[in-house]
Amino acid sequence: MRADVIVVGAGASGLACARRLHREGLTVVVHEARDRVGGRIHTFHPADGGPPLELGAQVVHGARNPVHALVGADRMITVPRRITARIVQDGGNQDMGVLSHGRRPPWLLEAGLHRDPGPEGRSAGAWLRAHGSARLEERAAKEWFRQSWAAEPDELSARGVAGAHRGDTAVGEGEFAVRGGFDRLALLLAQGLRISLGDPVQEIRCLPGRVEAGTVRGTTSACAAVITVPPPVLAQGRLRVIGPPSAVVDAKIAAAARMPLGDGYCTVVTLTREAPDDVITFDVDGGGGFVRCSAGRPEVLFVAKAGAADALRATVRSAPALSSLLETVMPWTAGARVVGLTAADWGRDPWTTGAFTAPRTGCEDAVRQWSAPVDDTLFFAGEATVTGSRLPWVQGALASGERAAEELLKVLANR
Repeated sequence: MRADVIVVGAGASGLACARRLHREGLTVVVHEARDRVGGRIHTFHPADGGPPLELGAQVVHGARNPVHALVGADRMITVPRRITARIVQDGGNQDMGVLSHGRRPPWLLEAGLHRDPGPEGRSAGAWLRAHGSARLEERAAKEWFRQSWAAEPDELSARGVAGAHRGDTAVGEGEFAVRGGFDRLALLLAQGLRISLGDPVQEIRCLPGRVEAGTVRGTTSACAAVITVPPPVLAQGRLRVIGPPSAVVDAKIAAAARMPLGDGYCTVVTLTREAPDDVITFDVDGGGGFVRCSAGRPEVLFVAKAGAADALRATVRSAPALSSLLETVMPWTAGARVVGLTAADWGRDPWTTGAFTAPRTGCEDAVRQWSAPVDDTLFFAGEATVTGSRLPWVQGALASGERAAEELLKVLANR
């Protein structure tokens, strides 16, 4: 198979890149390991036609997010603010307002970090301690950071967190959902593109003036390739790059090895009872992450990262343990039976390896090395390439795909 450009991965960044190149008149082939497009956009559609639930990217952040223009304003829904907010702390279910009683709540502490992250090399955990956080305040804040960034606070760069937020101020305020599910964005981006699903690229060979992608189905030849897979896919050898000088490849692999994704596990639990109210629960104890339910619906959605992801992964294997956790985070579930469970295990997914790439202390140079093109032939996109400069959400992935397309177009124009 021949093309002008090969794009490896049909997540938001790969689709955005391929779409831009296709609009410029180039022949693009997208190879995707999964049997669907979207990558870490993954929507659960209840069998009864009820409102969709997101097992990957959760919401569209900001009223000026490019997603609004891509899917159309009529397809965007404002996420309601009127929701009962709870926490689980020391096994007890309480109003989230207790986090503000005699202490600073986690979201205000993180806002303070955004304004003044401190010297280079300081971790978010060190920032908390330097600003007088201790005991219950520090405990809640650390779990907040884990669930926001899929990383341990003592490994998380305070400057990287602040830089990512500063880099995304242009998207504005507010939270939104895509009517009918976030996966509509992926389907719209994929329209008109040549996408080979269930066809992972195992090897990229760089030859004089062209590249070849070896997949489970054969070989695709092109002038250039854009790699959008998470760094660990390369570091762990699932994707091999052959052809550039070995020092260049070794540097890429070394950079990728320093950019692990934080663990992530999401699951929708369907019950024999419907929720009486819209509720979100933050599990400070680290067993469930953020948990949501909607009034009149039988589903409970768990979105867990870092240590909570592994705790939840273990919990769902035991019916009694799952029932106990449900009753703790959502007391209305007491006595209800579990009749369905759909999970997205991002941490165990070989083509994802986690939730997303957090800005870790001392890894700024690794991000630059991972993002840099190779020999005007290989280009890189994906949320990992904007680590520390943009938030690791869909707008960052889209922007990285557009940026890689621009880099490639400039090279092709000069050939």
